[in-house]
Formats: sequence, structure tokens, C-alpha cells
Amino acid sequence: MARVWAVLGGVVALLSSPSPGLAKPEPTSPYLPFDQMARVLLMVEHSYVEPADRERLLDGAMRGMVSELDPHSSYMNPEEFAEFQSDTEGQFAGIGVEVDVRDDRVTVVAPIDGSPAATAGVLPGDQILAVNGRPVRGTKIERIVDLMRGEPGTTVRVLIGRSGVDEPISLEITRAIVRVASVEGKRLEGGVAFIRLKQFQESTHEELLRVVADLRKQSPAPIERVLLDMRYNPGGLVDQAELVADEFMPRGVIYSTRHRGSVLDVVEATAGGALSRAKVVILVNEYSASAAELVAGALQDQGRAKVVGTVTFGKGSVQTIFELPGGAGLRLTTMRYYTPNGRAIQAQGIDPDVLIQPAKATDPIRERDLDGHLEAEAKVASRPNQEVVVAPASTAQPTVRLTDVPQNPATGKDFALAKAYEVVLRD
Repeated sequence: MARVWAVLGGVVALLSSPSPGLAKPEPTSPYLPFDQMARVLLMVEHSYVEPADRERLLDGAMRGMVSELDPHSSYMNPEEFAEFQSDTEGQFAGIGVEVDVRDDRVTVVAPIDGSPAATAGVLPGDQILAVNGRPVRGTKIERIVDLMRGEPGTTVRVLIGRSGVDEPISLEITRAIVRVASVEGKRLEGGVAFIRLKQFQESTHEELLRVVADLRKQSPAPIERVLLDMRYNPGGLVDQAELVADEFMPRGVIYSTRHRGSVLDVVEATAGGALSRAKVVILVNEYSASAAELVAGALQDQGRAKVVGTVTFGKGSVQTIFELPGGAGLRLTTMRYYTPNGRAIQAQGIDPDVLIQPAKATDPIRERDLDGHLEAEAKVASRPNQEVVVAPASTAQPTVRLTDVPQNPATGKDFALAKAYEVVLRD
């Protein structure tokens, strides 16, 4: 990735309606839409019931124009663009919690190690009930995150509910700069290196190499097996995904991109990857998306890894980031990416070699369910000789904290992790 219309109805519409019997109109000028937009802007400024803010109107017009393209293209005002950049850099100002919506309640997945939330005593499983006195149930999760972020040194009051505690707990937390690690690692029994890759941000490749070096220091035995957990990985920077995949591949195509049907680029691995000789199993789920799917598809097609889990989200497009005057930014879908074998992931996802089916049918939202998504291309065939495993009904919600991963995952409650561990140990 590069650094990388409101409808005006009523009588106004009659002004542009052709009158019967008139001569055939001349071809429409390509500049007519801009003329129309200027006319609408002037009409709103002069005739709207209240004085209108021109900057806000133009901001809305640009948002509307880009939102008509697909779900991943967007216009960002200066404040939003600055927040977007801080996210890709792996740091932000806030309290430092990972949250998710479970059973219509905002639930803490985990406080980030060393964050203000962790210091204040926030625990995994806590439910956020209110932020600064405002109840958050039913509020979009993005808005809740915005409420908890703010300038370092400012405070935010968070009301949480905790299992086993009758009364809600009120915490006043001072915001600070929070740095988010995107890669974590742990040695497991059987000579397996467990690597959790949470997202692809500016430092992900560097973090991966640092984690691998730390794991090698923990034991004189070489790393011969890797369990790469990319569940809940939403993607991120494509160049980082490329570098990560390269570390697992001795050679060959990582992915290719196409723009308007033409091949734009073919990206290949270089020799000498840090984990290019290790046996690899990749663990994914329906929330593994974009750059995570790129890595899984590359290693799967090149025979470098078996993929275990559920069919992934299916975001096979690349967004280029354009910086605009005044600090604003534009995120624009510019390419589709393809696996080494030419598979299109868009609206289809990665089909695992070992498919884990939930005991109870679920219907999670995927790329193909989003309004305005890019359509799937040639349908991807199911994996040959795919192994299908049905998860037991008692399967618990997978953990995401490294400290909760047992030395022998076969003894834990995370069924998908236990299955991936079994696969990576097979000769």
C-alpha cells in the first residue's frame, strides 16, 4: 500500500426536465456535474432554512462521492486521517483496550499490556457500560473507541460490569500514548514456535524478526515448526504482509495485483527467509481479512503452509492512501490482489485445508455481505482433499492473549488452536 449526493427534490428538479417538442439536446458536457454541484451548493447556502457551513457541505459531498464506490474507499478529514496514520504506526492516545461486541454488549477482549486500562485494573471479559456517563449499548464500536481516545494526560470515566460483581465499577483512567505490538511469540511443547500476528502495521516485519530472535534464544533447538495464528487479523499495510510472507518462503511468487483487468505487478520472494525451512500451519477464522488473507493464500499456494480454520473474510482488494492538501486523506481501492496460483480472494476468501465447522450454525458478516462490495470473479474451487472437522458444542470463545495459550494447546479449551497444533505436529 502506498503512503500510500444528497438528492435535491421538489421544484428544482423541474428546471432540468426537457420540454416536449423541443429539439434534441446537444451532448452532455463532462463538466456538467461540477456545474450542478456548484449550483446545489449556492442554493443551499442562500435558501436553506438555517445558515449552512460551506466546509461541512463540501466535506459531506466528498464523503458521499467516495462512499458510492465500495465499502473500503473513504474520504478522511484531517482529524480522521491523523487517527488513521497513528493506527498504522501502531500507537495512539487512549486507555488501551481491545474491545468487541458480544451478545450486543461491548466487551473487553484484553487490555493492552502496560496500558492505562491495564494499570487501572480493567480485565478481559469486562463489559463497558458507559463512557463519561454516556451509555454505550447500541452505539457503533468505532464511536465507542473514539470516546475512549483523546489527548494524553486527559481523563475518561469508564463504567464497567464484571462477572461475579453485583454493582458496576467506575474507573477514572488517564489517557496516554499506547503502543500496540502486532506480533507475539511463545515456545510450545514439541518444538513448536507459536506466533500470533494481530495486524499489519509499519513495524510488523521488524517485530516478527525480533520475536523469532527471542524464541531462538529461549532454546538451543532450532525452530522447525511454526503455528502462525492470524485469527481476528483485519489486515493492514500490504508491504508489511509481503515482507512477512517472504520470511516463510525460499522463493516464488507471493502475490500479483491487477488494475482494471491488467496485471500491474508480480511480487516474488527473495532467498534467505528467517522461517523458510520451518513447517508452517496457519490458523485463520472468518475475521481474518485482507493482508492476512494475502499471506495465507501465498503460503498455501506455494505449499509452504497448511491453513486451518474457517473460510476467511474475503477482502481481496488493495487501498492506496493519498494525502490531500490541508491534512485530509483519501483511501481509494486501486487494485485487486491474487494468490500465486491466480486465485481471486475478493468476496470469496481463503478456503482452509482443514475446515473447522462450528457445531451450531453461524452466519457471520463477510465481504460479500457488505453493501457495494466488489463482486467475486471466477469462483474458487474447494480445496482438494479438504479435511472437515466439526467443533464440539462446548467450544469456548478463542482466547487472544498470549498468556492464555497453554504450553500444550491440546490440553486447552481453544478447539481451533488445538486442531492446528495437532496438524503442525504431524510428520
